[in-house]
Amino acid sequence: MTQARIPLIVILSTTLSFCASCGTNSGSSTSTPGTASPTPTVEVAKVTSKKLSITTRLPGELQAYEAVAVFPKVTAYVDSISVDRGSRVKAGQLMARLVAPEVAAQRAEAQSKLQAAEAQRAEAEAKLASDQSTYDRLKSASATPGVVAGNDLEIAQKGAEADRARLQALRESAEAAKSALKSVTEIEGYLQVRAPFDGIVTERNVHPGSLVGPATNGSGAAMPMLRVEKTARLRLVVPVPEKYATGINVGSKVEFSVPAFPSQTFAGTIARVAHSVDVKTRTMPVELDVNNSDGRLSSGMFPEVLWPVRRTEPTLFVPTSAVARTTEATFVIRIRGGNTEWVNVQTGELDDKSIEVFGGLHEGDEVAARGTDELRAGTHVVTKQVTEAATGK
Repeated sequence: MTQARIPLIVILSTTLSFCASCGTNSGSSTSTPGTASPTPTVEVAKVTSKKLSITTRLPGELQAYEAVAVFPKVTAYVDSISVDRGSRVKAGQLMARLVAPEVAAQRAEAQSKLQAAEAQRAEAEAKLASDQSTYDRLKSASATPGVVAGNDLEIAQKGAEADRARLQALRESAEAAKSALKSVTEIEGYLQVRAPFDGIVTERNVHPGSLVGPATNGSGAAMPMLRVEKTARLRLVVPVPEKYATGINVGSKVEFSVPAFPSQTFAGTIARVAHSVDVKTRTMPVELDVNNSDGRLSSGMFPEVLWPVRRTEPTLFVPTSAVARTTEATFVIRIRGGNTEWVNVQTGELDDKSIEVFGGLHEGDEVAARGTDELRAGTHVVTKQVTEAATGK
């Protein structure tokens, strides 16, 4: 009797446990569909409008304000040279003497021709004066009928006219001979090589006894005798990228530094703008004038220029974190009417924690402060204004 009751109790316990578990599962399955998903909260920032005013670093090159490669104008030998690399020269200072014997011979020949032309001119003047006097006397005597034959008077007149024409020709010949002598004299002056302006000799390629000639003499000699540069004033050439080529104000001061003086800053003034973009580099050359009266800077240095970037018109800015990028698009998420929408944009320059954007945005629009492609378009959200510290204002 006792043994029959034990299986019955086990069966009842098992049945009650199964029923309890079924009741629990049934209750939990009915409660899940009734639970609502919470609306996400998104921090937003307003789209602002302002004129871009930042500074970027660009490479530049210092060049001499004036630089001349000194070539001789005649083929000659170097007799003496009084300057060397690093010599400071004044405008008109004698730097080298050349010798060319054939030039001296040409000068002597031209002088001889001028003297001969002057003698012939003087002889023609004397003959004209004589023939003119004869004609005047015959003409005076012809006033009395029968004293002078008409033919004689006409011959005297024609002779005086011929003398006058010959004298004019000889005068022109004398002027030509004088010009030829002047030309040879000037060529002889080229044998003295003088400095074109105040500056420094930066290159010397000849020594006494060297044969030198013009750069275009066809001999292939393209190396100058000397090179002189004006370094008291320098040109700082900056290749400005095309996207920075607007808002350049002539007369503005621009700072730069050079590796030779890493702890110092120099300044130049924007003086010349090319107004033409190089199609190969997509940059616009801009020249700055740099005062170098103390001679600390040198041509050929490559400074780093703190170039001011300005926009002529205001542009739109959003926090840098608001811009989202995928393999297909760059966009910001605008919140309008509590719903999200993706707006494709192009980015520009960074200004602290803000970035320029160009696209279908307007000043005052609210955009998600943290753009991400996980926040899909058309999502209903609750907005929360981001703090100013987060936007970088």
